Amino acid sequence: MNSEIISIGTELLLGHVINTNASFLSEKLAEAGIDVYHHTTVGDNPVRLTAAIIRALGRSDIVVTSGGLGPTVDDITIEVIARLTGRKLVLNKTILKGVKDYFRSKKVPFPEESIRQAYIPEGLKWVRNRVGTAPGLIAEYGTRKIICLPGPPREIVPMFERDILPIIKKLSGGIIIKSKTIKTTGLAESQVDGKVRDLLKLKPPTTVGIYAKLGQVDLKIMAKAKTSGEAGRNIAKVEKKIRSRLKKYIFGYDTDTLESAVVDALIKKGLTIATAESCTGGLLSNRLTNVSGSSKCFKSGIIVYENEAKENFLGVSHKTLKLHGAVSAPVAIEMASAIKHYACTDIGISITGIAGPTGGTRKKPVGLVYIALATDKRCIIKEMRFRGSREEIKFQASQAALNLIRAECHANIHRN
Repeated sequence: MNSEIISIGTELLLGHVINTNASFLSEKLAEAGIDVYHHTTVGDNPVRLTAAIIRALGRSDIVVTSGGLGPTVDDITIEVIARLTGRKLVLNKTILKGVKDYFRSKKVPFPEESIRQAYIPEGLKWVRNRVGTAPGLIAEYGTRKIICLPGPPREIVPMFERDILPIIKKLSGGIIIKSKTIKTTGLAESQVDGKVRDLLKLKPPTTVGIYAKLGQVDLKIMAKAKTSGEAGRNIAKVEKKIRSRLKKYIFGYDTDTLESAVVDALIKKGLTIATAESCTGGLLSNRLTNVSGSSKCFKSGIIVYENEAKENFLGVSHKTLKLHGAVSAPVAIEMASAIKHYACTDIGISITGIAGPTGGTRKKPVGLVYIALATDKRCIIKEMRFRGSREEIKFQASQAALNLIRAECHANIHRN
């Protein structure tokens, strides 16, 4: 059984609002065993919306719309569905009471235009909105089904999970789809592809997809089966092959982040860390401290942007700065060693570089970054070359620093 998602709203076409609903709905439909073959985005125009729904009904078993159920004149979904199904709009007193109760609970006068949301096509099933005012709607169109949902994410998510998902699961005939995402860093997408290319060619019921992000490549295994256990076993077989090929590049699964994996590794090894940052402006510290429980391993962080700050707060040698420049391996090493010493931690890590878009030279171009990691036993220095915007270079630098910490934790395990 397949489906199509229609996102409604001129603001989506203009790029004023990011369409997170389509991503959410695709994921949930797939998990319920419903294939999503098409995404359509259409503005607040009744003619174009009608055409989009008719086209979707011609190629999909289930059409799910989001948006266009509000109280204003540009909210046209209900009227379009009424015309398509040949039904007249009638006032639903239960819905009207719910809308009035909503505004009463907010201690806001009931706006008369909101009465529009209580008019639905006669005889169609509706779904209560427990967060907002716009009800959902379920319509039959021959053998097809149209499910209309509100646009605001805080409304569509609970409505879909509580009221729509059980219906969807029944329609799928009991098919189970499970997935597992394997997260890697330290390799480019082409390098990961080269290691698992044969697995990316797998056909259903078990498939593998590759998804590149900034400083990270994910592999998502999806298995369709009659039981959860069978799907899980099929995933495990493929996961074993991926793990054997990517090994140290894998940092986590599903909802894991690189920073959460690093914090977890530091805590498990009983290691503490402090950071000294220049070009990343505290991004590394921010990512580490965004992880709950990071106070068990993260002790201190300092941003030393100017050369004088590097000298005054970390004691970086004036001679080193003058001879090699702030963006250099010797300066990065001194920064990492100094922050480790001053914070009395097991690990000190530093980042210095040129984030751009200005400041680069032929010898030291934009994107050149040095990352140093100091411990009691050694100091590691990495020279990195990144491309992208200022924000992208900063993120990639923090990503590389986190990966260096992760590698040190792994090495620490084997040394001990």
